[in-house]
Amino acid sequence: MTGPAPATATKPHWISPSILAADFARLGEEVTDVLDAGADTVHFDVMDNHYVPNLSVGASVLRALRQYGVTAPVDVHLMVRPVDRIIGDFIDAGADYITFHPDATESVRDSIQRIHESGAKAGLALSPGVPVSELQPVLDDLDLVLVMSVVPGFGGQSFMPESLDTVRAVRRRLDETGSGARLEIDGGINVDNVGPAAQAGADMFVAGTAIFGTDDYAKTIQSFRSALVG
Repeated sequence: MTGPAPATATKPHWISPSILAADFARLGEEVTDVLDAGADTVHFDVMDNHYVPNLSVGASVLRALRQYGVTAPVDVHLMVRPVDRIIGDFIDAGADYITFHPDATESVRDSIQRIHESGAKAGLALSPGVPVSELQPVLDDLDLVLVMSVVPGFGGQSFMPESLDTVRAVRRRLDETGSGARLEIDGGINVDNVGPAAQAGADMFVAGTAIFGTDDYAKTIQSFRSALVG
């Protein structure tokens, strides 16, 4: 089983636009444009109309983007239950990171192992109200921890400031254990709150409408970069 990368003192900030907010009529062009504008990764929000009440995209969309020529890392957030069968579909389609929720599987450890054995990196997501202690049994096996700053299942929600307390708590645990896992935050992220999220300890930032809803992706992403170092 492939474990997490070695811990480093600091990680570069990654900006990960969520395709949920993109124009699906020209998705390949949209994703290429946002990457050319300076984004680091591509974020997939996968919803099943079961675990969460909305329905989004399947692995065929990722496969189509890879065939279109997208080579950047793809970060897949599975809001589905059960997760195990669909894990393989997204890895086969070209996912680099697979993140799931602890209550969406019979065995968190087995699902992580399935992801690693398939050659991808494994992440665990914490929805609002889920205790950070959920991470403890598998923390050494994680490559990514995702803190949700909205209730999962819908795009365009407002950022929940209390999620920064969760980010701080997760960052403490990662640092205490020497984990090399990335700490991602997702939900209502924009230029105004990305700086506080970084100060709390996040190093990977998912933004949907705050990027795809603007006219100049390069200018917007540069504004994010400026806020991260401000």
